[in-house]
Amino acid sequence: MDDVEVPAFQRARRPEQRELRRQEILDAAELLLADLPAEEISLRELGRQLNVSKTHVVRYFETREGVFLELLNRQRLAWLDALSEELPEPPCEPEQAMAAWAGSLAARQVLCQLWSLLPNVLERNVSAETVLVYKLIDLEHRTRLATLIRDRVPALTEDDALTLTEYAVVSLVGLWPFSCPTPAIAEATADPRLERARVDFPVMYGEILKTTLAGLLARS
Repeated sequence: MDDVEVPAFQRARRPEQRELRRQEILDAAELLLADLPAEEISLRELGRQLNVSKTHVVRYFETREGVFLELLNRQRLAWLDALSEELPEPPCEPEQAMAAWAGSLAARQVLCQLWSLLPNVLERNVSAETVLVYKLIDLEHRTRLATLIRDRVPALTEDDALTLTEYAVVSLVGLWPFSCPTPAIAEATADPRLERARVDFPVMYGEILKTTLAGLLARS
């Protein structure tokens, strides 16, 4: 049935209850993203997944984009926790660290999808307060990422390491959609003459990271 409310999702009164409800909504969004692109998931669809009304969801998130911004933060934090183990132990070759970074991200498709939608979808239809909270958490996460990279590449300055994370996000936003072609694009680029039009995300992203890192090291 559409928009059915159930006792299990009663309105939260205490802060810990509100946080539990928010996490349940994020869990539902994550499950839906396994089968649907973010653009096709509405607050109503999230409500259906939880057997509650759209109104219930709005009590905890102002918009669909607000849900996905917070899910992006949660996914990125989980990735950083894993990345500290997935990067090669220092000292290591800079190219090894960049390849590991690219491969680790490529294995997390929901994170890549959400991150790639950041400027054109997720940062629209949200309040300035929501964007501010997201941006501050993003900066905290990228600072942590920069520290992980500097541990592997000590020649990189603190400022350049943070710059590398900025370029890395912009590159992901541009590259990820090309690595997820529609059936028609995949069929067309199967033509041998268009071999270079086919995008292998971990390979190309790794090359972008390596080239950017080399440029930053050379400049410093």
